[in-house]
Amino acid sequence: MHPPKPPARADRVSLLTYLRLFRRDILSAQPARLYRAWMAEFRTPFFRSYMVNDPALIRLVLNERPDDFPKSDRVGEGLRVLLGQSVFVTNGETWKRQRRIIDPAFEGGRLKETFPAMVAAAQAAVARMAASAWGSAGATAGMVEVEEQASHAAADVIFRTLFSIPIEHEIASAVFQEFRRYQRSQPILNLAAFLPLPRWMPRFHRRATRASAAAIRALITRLTEARAAEIAAGTAPDDLATKIMTTRDPVTGQGFTPAEMVDQVAIFFLAGHETSASALGWALYLLALDPAIQDRVAQEAAALGDAPEFSDVNRLRLTRDVFRETLRLYPPVPMLVRENRCPEEFRGRKVAKGAQVVLSPWHLHRHERLWAEPDAFDPDRWGGEAARVSAREAYMPFSAGPRVCTGAGFAMVEGVLLLAMLVRAFRFGRIAGADPMPVAHLTVRAKDGIRLKVTPR
Repeated sequence: MHPPKPPARADRVSLLTYLRLFRRDILSAQPARLYRAWMAEFRTPFFRSYMVNDPALIRLVLNERPDDFPKSDRVGEGLRVLLGQSVFVTNGETWKRQRRIIDPAFEGGRLKETFPAMVAAAQAAVARMAASAWGSAGATAGMVEVEEQASHAAADVIFRTLFSIPIEHEIASAVFQEFRRYQRSQPILNLAAFLPLPRWMPRFHRRATRASAAAIRALITRLTEARAAEIAAGTAPDDLATKIMTTRDPVTGQGFTPAEMVDQVAIFFLAGHETSASALGWALYLLALDPAIQDRVAQEAAALGDAPEFSDVNRLRLTRDVFRETLRLYPPVPMLVRENRCPEEFRGRKVAKGAQVVLSPWHLHRHERLWAEPDAFDPDRWGGEAARVSAREAYMPFSAGPRVCTGAGFAMVEGVLLLAMLVRAFRFGRIAGADPMPVAHLTVRAKDGIRLKVTPR
């Protein structure tokens, strides 16, 4: 079973053509040879870029010498209008301080404490799916744009666990709707990512992108200010926002300022909502392609009660493998970009200081030399030794090393729970001629959404 994959471009194209393709979709802008190459060099008049698929080099960059390969500012250029100086775009001591404050909120014990909020969001997602499929029309089956439903569910999880409010809350709903507009207007990289512009020069963000980012940040400011007042009054709920806002850096003794907290909430929403929504939407589509595996997931999920316990997630082994396989085929963040601080030598090739080092989960997860049947949907592969070896060498949906996503464990519990609850309640079927084509916006999404036939079980 080979689900959709973007067509590759020709091996040789002009710089102008490449930039046009890249801005439209980063995935189809790449040549097919990257699915089997260990390294590739790309030259522009302004910088050189090296895509690295060699597992040894990936370990060097992410695990062994991460301080020598900080996150590239070129990626931040496109997102800073929304994220400010959040943990996603910072480097060095600023980033280390931010992680020391944020990481305790996502430790194992805290994850268990947030689980009831995840369950409530999953129950609400089931109800919304039912209403979307047939509730309003009174029919017994319907066509549903499940990517939009997944976005709604993931946003609900974030607001319930971060601020103890459901997505229906006035501000939460406004943030969600504004973000839907933002994600389609913001490419992964804008012009400033390709040109060495001075700091004083405008960054050429689209007007709609700037307006949506400003609206989102204003709404988040209202939430954080209200929470700060509750903390001062001793009435704040014990959720993730309270935990982060009351944590002090053990080194400096300082916490986040109000402005810093707005930056961090923006990335929590972007990373925690957008990436989870991407993975959940693709997981539902992949199960629609393979009804036999979908029925096995439904049977496994049938053991869940109406209010699952945290320990129940450990028994959802096939569901977890489906989610892992989805993250392999459709990693939400398709490429990571680092910059080398000093001259290097990669595979016998000189790499000058300041070059862009691109690590691509999209290509690594489908690499022909590292995976058996790399383009096939096969969740059962995760039970074999070959996949375990491949996973150690060539699987990083949440990055790796010190900069691994702090919410990786959170995302795996959330994704598995939502998938199990939805498949327990509904059967998802493919619509002939409506197969989605992946493109990279902020994350790997479907070009025209993911429409499936949804029926009750």
